[in-house]
Amino acid sequence: MCGICGVSFRNEKVSEILIKTMCDKITHRGPDEAGYFAHGNFGMGMRRLSIIDLSTGSQPIFNENHSMAIVFNGEIYNFQSIREDLRLKGHKFYTNTDTEAIIHAYEEYGEKSPEKLNGMFAYSIFNKKRKSVFLARDRVGIKPLYYYWDGKTFAFGSEIKTILEVPGIDRTIDMEALNHFLTFEYISSPESIFKKIRKLPPGHWLLFENGQITTHQYWQIPFTEDFKTEDEAKEELRALLSDSVHLRLISDVPLGAFLSGGIDSSTIVGLMAERMNRPVKSFSIGFEDSSYNELEYARMVAAAFKTEHKEFVIRPDAVSMVEKLIYHLDEPFGDFSIFPTYLVSKMARDYVTVILSGDGGDELFGGYDTYLADKMARAYRQIPGFVRKGLVEPFARALPPTSKKKGLINKIKRFTEGAAYPDDLQHVRWMIFLSETDRAALFRPDHLENFRDGSTFGFMHRHFKNAKTEDRLNQQSFVDINTYLVDDI
Repeated sequence: MCGICGVSFRNEKVSEILIKTMCDKITHRGPDEAGYFAHGNFGMGMRRLSIIDLSTGSQPIFNENHSMAIVFNGEIYNFQSIREDLRLKGHKFYTNTDTEAIIHAYEEYGEKSPEKLNGMFAYSIFNKKRKSVFLARDRVGIKPLYYYWDGKTFAFGSEIKTILEVPGIDRTIDMEALNHFLTFEYISSPESIFKKIRKLPPGHWLLFENGQITTHQYWQIPFTEDFKTEDEAKEELRALLSDSVHLRLISDVPLGAFLSGGIDSSTIVGLMAERMNRPVKSFSIGFEDSSYNELEYARMVAAAFKTEHKEFVIRPDAVSMVEKLIYHLDEPFGDFSIFPTYLVSKMARDYVTVILSGDGGDELFGGYDTYLADKMARAYRQIPGFVRKGLVEPFARALPPTSKKKGLINKIKRFTEGAAYPDDLQHVRWMIFLSETDRAALFRPDHLENFRDGSTFGFMHRHFKNAKTEDRLNQQSFVDINTYLVDDI
């Protein structure tokens, strides 16, 4: 991964020293190289992890007459076809990077240019003539991008910590965002823990010009009623997955895959094995607690595809990493999975630079148990209310708590507690960490007044309604892709 940052002041010049200071806070994102650019009251920079065109990929990169500059984090898989199209239109290229293709695409297509890109990205383009800044984030938010605006200072970065290096940044806590964290264990876009620092949502671009911010959603998940036979769907899905994996194997550095043994990561490893002319390097994380441990399945898949397999078992002393993880996260985050994710990433970095994973598979293909549970809940609500409230739910509350992740008791408790939620929140109830009663005990009364208008679940309602489909499962998948996948996974 790489990291980008930048700042614009209304009434003062930006020094390259400040840009370097901002970049230094995200050195861990790009240990290979740093680049800085300052022009009048604007400056930006980046830290680079080299993946494609190791020799000529230094940033910022400029267009032909140096009227535009770009810093970029990510990979564009179709940059070669974009590059050829732009070359035929008269654009000149001086590197073999995907970064240069982006800036020329913006020069040619303007605000429509993100729609041309197939990849994961967060980037900033500065236009000297217009004195404008254009930010864009990929369709599903793989690459993070935060921004800040208080009327005098505009700043952005791949991480919050780089924005906080700018003098005078307002650090007021967003109490509604804190409430969302206590409810779901993460803070969903566009909020952050700081009131003035926002996340640019997935599939959006932002234009900062003449002291004004404009944001626009350029993409959201399309739904189709063009149904296929099961055999046709299988054939098309396999072709799409194979092509997707193939595109991500384009790299000038070693790559591998995270392998849990589940359907998603196993599929990715299998498709990599088909495409690569050498063994796939696979990496797995395990636990001493058998209810969490899935190493046995990962070993089976590794053996089937003859991968070069590495494992790491997480132990209780992993809690010693808490302060380090807090530093990297920048804002409250309560999902324990950050521990194994960090450890397996650290292990893999000794062997490879690029990792493929199965993240997103459960959201796309309805892989979570919660999708099935929602279907069961609709049947459960047909049971007379006096039976549910007078017998089933009191019985569930009386069951003793258990520490088992997938224990039957935990499932029963979650299932019955969420039965009273409205239709568009039935699925979400499985994600709730602290109930309304629990949260009320933590806040002062004057803060609670801010949360009595349904704001706690407001962003979930909005995503549910924005899904351009009437199919219940597709609606739930849409919500998860735009919330849980982006800001938790």
